[in-house]
Amino acid sequence: MNRPLSPALAFAVAAAGIGLFSIMDAFMKSLTLALGVYNALIWRTGVSAVFGFGAWAATGRARPTRRAMRLHVIRGAITAAMALLFFWGLARVPMAQAITLSYIAPLAALLLGALFLHERVGARVIGASFAAFAGVLAVLAGESRASLGPEALAGSAAVLASALLYAVNLVVARMQSQAAGPGEIAFFQGMIVTAFLALGAPWLLAVPEAAQWWKILAGGLLATASLFLLGWAYAHGETGYLATTEYTSFVYAATLGFLVFGEHLSPFTLAGAAIIIASCLYAARRRDIAATGPDSAVLMPLPRKRTRR
Repeated sequence: MNRPLSPALAFAVAAAGIGLFSIMDAFMKSLTLALGVYNALIWRTGVSAVFGFGAWAATGRARPTRRAMRLHVIRGAITAAMALLFFWGLARVPMAQAITLSYIAPLAALLLGALFLHERVGARVIGASFAAFAGVLAVLAGESRASLGPEALAGSAAVLASALLYAVNLVVARMQSQAAGPGEIAFFQGMIVTAFLALGAPWLLAVPEAAQWWKILAGGLLATASLFLLGWAYAHGETGYLATTEYTSFVYAATLGFLVFGEHLSPFTLAGAAIIIASCLYAARRRDIAATGPDSAVLMPLPRKRTRR
């Protein structure tokens, strides 16, 4: 495992990666509203695969091992499903609300780690999970009071389902990061997700209008750059130290949602976000966790004895 080189530099790089992914989310919301979730996602991931190939080639383009390819395929299938759910939901709820609901993923990942990786989960994590669930209920309560309509409720359900899939994704990513480098992962994730989505192309694929292509190219470049930055950061810094950078995505989402889409934060969303983030940080006091939004791949080496993915 690489020794941490510069904690401050790793923190700054991780924060930059989260910022780029948050901006990409705004592009994807705009594309989903214009093209539908399928076409927005398949064209963006296709472009990401092209940029990812450049990153892979720049880092040596080592031939993937059989184990790495198996993990690439498994994670690609999970990512395709969770991204469809997340961006479909994102088009129907405010950005900050969607990001808040997705924060349940790290705690769910800890519980899944106990189930599949035989990792110990103590009372701290269990208590934090119940508290985070209360935060989710606060967000949903605010949604019902705001009368956003049945589509918003369906969008929230899709985001929550995506967050649970992302928790599974985190478990797979822990193993994947030991089998491949960040450039390889960035390329194969984009390529394999695109390949899975292409199964529906005969019925769903449509060529975007010329006015949408700059958004597709920008979204693909932002996603690839973020994957690479997060991969580098988590290879050179401690997980628990860097995990807090993930929660800056709420600030980005709230700001971009207001400036780009005219979305306003309700007190319920603010309260729910505070409860969920505090719960995750409380659980992380003894067990490091990494949290991020769906479609963001946080890559890091397998942890030492007491380090969490």
